Amino acid sequence: MIDLHMHTTYSDGELIPAELIRRAKVAGYKAMAITDHADASNISFIIESVRKLTDGYAHFFDMEVLAGVELTHVPPALLADFVQMARDAGAQIVVVHGETIVEPVVQGTNLAAIEARVDVLAHPGLITEVEVKLASEFGVALEITTRRGHSYANGHVAALARRFGAKLVIDNDAHAPGDLMSAELRQKVAYGAGLTLEEYRQTEANAWEIVQRCRVRR
Repeated sequence: MIDLHMHTTYSDGELIPAELIRRAKVAGYKAMAITDHADASNISFIIESVRKLTDGYAHFFDMEVLAGVELTHVPPALLADFVQMARDAGAQIVVVHGETIVEPVVQGTNLAAIEARVDVLAHPGLITEVEVKLASEFGVALEITTRRGHSYANGHVAALARRFGAKLVIDNDAHAPGDLMSAELRQKVAYGAGLTLEEYRQTEANAWEIVQRCRVRR
């Protein structure tokens, strides 16, 4: 399993990075990304803090760990600048909090994130055909999420991704130990979204491709 969307005490998660990494390892994850909620006020702090751990002690964890952010409730007009700000600060992966149907995310966030060529657009809700086509063109991965509420639109995201050839990844959006889903349940979530076994396996291949691409950044 590979998960590219997890939170620690640096935003609204319950675990410090080291414990989250350890628990993910024991749960069977082979690679992960720490992507705490961020805007201009805390991007540098999050990245600098997490990379103190991932850069200095990565070989002790016996798994790939990326340091990143999830840009959250950022006005669409500012997203491109904030994505660059995150990359300049040393973010290996940039995720954007998409237009989930259970939160008041500003309309236009999905499109702005895709145009900024983020790595993953998280829980994109009722994403449009135009946006999915653009995500496919730009190589932006769309998230199938196991998180309650955000997952309500998984079937819609999966159907459009299949239709237009967009890449999918499956993420927990983990905030607490109980969010680290088993491989069996994770696969069932994929099936519930309408994915086939082959498509489920492709999501993990897509995630690994992102890990390989992102781990060389700074």
